[in-house]
Amino acid sequence: QVQLVESGGGLVQPGGSLRLSCAASGFTLAYYAVGWFRQAPGEEREGVSCIGVSDDSTYYLESVQGRFTISRDSAKNTVYLQMNSLKPEDTGVYYCATPVGRIPTARDMCVMSIGDYWGKGTLVTVSS
Repeated sequence: QVQLVESGGGLVQPGGSLRLSCAASGFTLAYYAVGWFRQAPGEEREGVSCIGVSDDSTYYLESVQGRFTISRDSAKNTVYLQMNSLKPEDTGVYYCATPVGRIPTARDMCVMSIGDYWGKGTLVTVSS
């Protein structure tokens, strides 16, 4: 059974850090592009960071550049999102996704929210 499971969310103060994990089962995540998306209350989902498959190229939403880092651990079949210097506006439910049937660029995946399999999300709350 193909499954993506996010973890690592929680409550953190502004300026703090969290590392989100996206663990895959039922398929090999290293063969596919993977993206992190978030949705804040009352807002549309947006692509935060994506990593490509052919050259591990990456894309970051402008507001998180320099603060977030996406990475893969193929041995663990997991993709991570390291989030530093968190701000209240980073609050939201974070989802990981992968476009199993397509091979988009990292940028296209994030900008167009391309994904065939999605996790159920993990909540990140940045508040003092």
